[in-house]
Amino acid sequence: MRHFDSQHTTHSMPSSAPSRDLPAAQRRHWQHTYAQYPEMYGQNPSAAAVHAMRRFRAVSARTVVELGAGHGRDTVYFARSGLQVLALDFSSTGLEQLRTAAARAGVGQAVTTVVHDVRDSLPVASGSADGVFAHMLLCMALSTNQIRGVVAEVARVLRPGGVFVYTVRHIGDPHYGAGVAHGDDIFEHGGFAVHFFSRDLVDELAAGWDGVEVHAFEEGELPRRLWRITQYHPSRLAAARNSPHKNPLASA
Repeated sequence: MRHFDSQHTTHSMPSSAPSRDLPAAQRRHWQHTYAQYPEMYGQNPSAAAVHAMRRFRAVSARTVVELGAGHGRDTVYFARSGLQVLALDFSSTGLEQLRTAAARAGVGQAVTTVVHDVRDSLPVASGSADGVFAHMLLCMALSTNQIRGVVAEVARVLRPGGVFVYTVRHIGDPHYGAGVAHGDDIFEHGGFAVHFFSRDLVDELAAGWDGVEVHAFEEGELPRRLWRITQYHPSRLAAARNSPHKNPLASA
């Protein structure tokens, strides 16, 4: 089974965060929250992860990167489904819980964890990932420029034919405009800062990608209103023609 080559030099991405202190404050808040509420999202995978797994199978994925893996409910699901997973999160507490959950599920050797801030380049070699998944990671306390940088990094690490599935809260969410305004459509409510996406931003981030799908859904008690975006590395058609496997577009 192919594993990730992490020989890549890390560099800082362009930063235009509304507040210099906000990212550090958010890291502290997440560390505290995970410590106070272990496995706060439960053990069942998110609906977004179940969708992503179908798309990963369609492109014959073996190795995937999860951005903002948290305590690992989706990471463990991917690993139990037969994938090798590189789980990244800026919370060491969350990743500690993830490793415990993976070991408990018997998939510890299929999971690698790295404490990582996505404002820095991904610790993954170019073209070495079959898929990337990010559930509500891009809509955290990241500026628009930083979000652009993350998506550029995802494009770099994906192989030809790879798939990127991510979810974000959007400006139709009940919490949009509520709480502390940090600028750049970032609002902090209950200690959690969220960058609410416009459709224009989603479309901008999809430019140059293939097979883009945007699906609206709701999650949680509020409920949170989100978009799930699925998009393919622009070389996927050539990869499908050259692959001995079934054309992923036929079963997507």
